[in-house]
Amino acid sequence: MDVQLEKEPQDAAWGADAPPALLELRDLRVGYGAIEALKGISLTVAEGEIVALLGANGAGKSTTLKAASGMLRPSSGEVLLHGERIDGIPSHELVRFGIGHVPEGRRVFPRMTVLENLQMGAYRLRRPDRADLDRVFSLFPVLAERRKQIGGTLSGGEQQMLAIGRALMGKPELLLLDEPSMGLAPLIVRQIFEILKEINDQGTTLLLVEQNAAQALQLADRGYVLETGSVVMSDICETLLADPRVRAAYLGELDDPDQLDQLDEPRE
Repeated sequence: MDVQLEKEPQDAAWGADAPPALLELRDLRVGYGAIEALKGISLTVAEGEIVALLGANGAGKSTTLKAASGMLRPSSGEVLLHGERIDGIPSHELVRFGIGHVPEGRRVFPRMTVLENLQMGAYRLRRPDRADLDRVFSLFPVLAERRKQIGGTLSGGEQQMLAIGRALMGKPELLLLDEPSMGLAPLIVRQIFEILKEINDQGTTLLLVEQNAAQALQLADRGYVLETGSVVMSDICETLLADPRVRAAYLGELDDPDQLDQLDEPRE
C-alpha cells in the first residue's frame, strides 16, 4: 500500500542561532525531456550540518544532488553556494568551489589502482596533497593496505570507501552522497556511517541521499522528504523519526494500524 504524506512543506526553524547557509536551492525545477523531475523544490544546508534527503525511488533525490553539483542544469530556479549563484557552472568546474559528489553506484575507475583513483580525486590540484592522502588512509585504513590493488577487484564496501575517499581528495567543503549504503552488508553500513560522522566532525558539511531512512535520520541533523519531485516535509531528524507518517512510509512501523488508512487518504 502506497503511503502518502500530506504535511505542507516547511523548514525547521533555527531561530536567532541559525548557522550560515552553505547551500541553497530555491524553487528548483529540473526536467528530463517532457518529464519534470523536480517541481520547484527549495532547501537549505547550513555550514557544518548533515542533511538527509528521503523519498521513494523516483522522488527526485538523485536529481537534486545532480542539480546541486552541476551534473544537471535546472530549467528554472537557483542553486547558491555561500549566497552566490552556481547553477549553470559545469560539474568539473564546481569542484574548485568546494563541492564533492559521490554518485550512486560508486563508479570507481576499475582498471586503476586504489592510489591512482585517489590521485584522480585531486585532479584540480597541481599535485595531490599528502595531508589529504594521509587523512583518507586514516579514515579508511583498508585503502592504505590495498593502495596498489586494482579498484575493480575491491569488495563493494571497499569500493564505496574508495569513492568517498576520492571525493575527499578534492578538499570539499560540501560533500554530496548518493545512497552510500546501497548493496552493502549491515556491518559495513554501520562502519560507513560512523566514518561519515567523523568526516562531518572534521568540518565537512554533508547532504545525504539514503534509502536506509533509520540510519540516515539517526546520523543527520535535519531531513527533507521528497515525493514526486516536491518537498512534502522538512524538520529536525528527531521530529521526523517520531512522526507516524515517516515511520509508516520509510521505517515500516505503525503504533496504531488505523493510522495507515489516514495516511492513504488522497491529498486535497
